[in-house]
Amino acid sequence: MSKRPKITVRAMQPSDRAEVAELICVSTNYWFQMNGNPAVFPDGPNSTSIYFDVYETLDAGENLVAVNEDNGCLAGSVFLHPRETHISLGIMNVHPNYFGCGVASSMLREATKRADEAGKPMRLVSSGRNTDSFSLYNRVGFVPRVLFQGMWLTVPETGLDATADGQEFVREATLDDVDAMVAVEFEVAGIKRPNDIRYFIENVHECWHVSVYEDAAGAIQGFAVSCEHPGCRMVGPCASRTEAQAAALMLTELQLRKGLTMAYMLPVACEELVKTSYSWGAKNYEVALGQVRGEYQPMNGVSVPTFLPETG
Repeated sequence: MSKRPKITVRAMQPSDRAEVAELICVSTNYWFQMNGNPAVFPDGPNSTSIYFDVYETLDAGENLVAVNEDNGCLAGSVFLHPRETHISLGIMNVHPNYFGCGVASSMLREATKRADEAGKPMRLVSSGRNTDSFSLYNRVGFVPRVLFQGMWLTVPETGLDATADGQEFVREATLDDVDAMVAVEFEVAGIKRPNDIRYFIENVHECWHVSVYEDAAGAIQGFAVSCEHPGCRMVGPCASRTEAQAAALMLTELQLRKGLTMAYMLPVACEELVKTSYSWGAKNYEVALGQVRGEYQPMNGVSVPTFLPETG
């Protein structure tokens, strides 16, 4: 019988970039292929390096890796995203060679310890198909609070043959909009993350676009972000006070991503927004759970999460 490896958890370092990207690619593709699905990252680690780049830009020193002390190899990684109102748990991966070795539990134990010391709730979005990860999170106090349906849509090269009421109120976001955008999201979802919003608008990694919905009175009623990077082609995060505003924002962002297949996660309770998405040609690919460990404010509007950086 092989000896169980000695696993320790430490802060992620700049020198870990290539190995973390490889780990995310291999472990995610392995899980999907073992469950009868195609690889999520067919372009390899070049696409998954964006996760390291984004989280280290926003949260250098906060992210964690699990190390096999016997050979120095990375057995797992997890991204932590401290915000004013909470801590988000980003994508967590364990190398297939270390499945069943307690790697995920070790990383999660350190993550929840940090949240408890900070006195903040934790949030994450997880796949409803992965019951192992659901059990892992549930055992340490995460409770599913919102159900999302993951949808994907291929935008034709000529754009979508669709319009949405209120699109005339949608424009590109600027840094002057940040405070109003933060206020909308806090009202809708009970979270604040001004640094994320500034990061999206500044677009230092040249893959983001941000739109705002500004009504006739000049008030910001919502916003939407999209990403065109091969490692995370998604629309989100989005926050708006109404489903009609969300539809106008999301359609605007989709029309900017011609020729790409974009994913997004809609709250299942937003029936009209879901119906509108179907009318654009979207299809479902999974159900996801918005989970919270600690204090939670019910959604008061529309909140569309993303995996990069984790919205929660």
